[in-house]
Amino acid sequence: MIRYLIGIIIVLHGLVHLWYVVLARGLVEYKPEMGWSGRSWLFTSLIGDPATRNLASILLLLVTVALALGGVGFFIDQQWTRPVLIVSALASAFVLILFWDGSPQLIVQKGLIGLLIDAAIIAGLLIWP
Repeated sequence: MIRYLIGIIIVLHGLVHLWYVVLARGLVEYKPEMGWSGRSWLFTSLIGDPATRNLASILLLLVTVALALGGVGFFIDQQWTRPVLIVSALASAFVLILFWDGSPQLIVQKGLIGLLIDAAIIAGLLIWP
């Protein structure tokens, strides 16, 4: 039972990354209370806003697919899921950190909970028998 619940949580965690893709692509009108602005403390000054948003979209979509597939694999107890999920959670954490705007305001909306979930996935998989 717990395996099913964890698998579903991992899939949902992956799908949440799509919200950041929606923001990066400008598919909804941005409002400051949404959190992530599409700016990056690292990339925006180096490659500009449009390229930063495009790069974020691509990487976030890859993370979404990897976490969703890994979550399904975990749910159905596949052997390949452990390395896929560890790499996916690490990638998710790095993307969230690299595309953070550098401001501590609205840190939860900018991915703090996602980072904590990524850390829990990695720790859990390293401990899980």
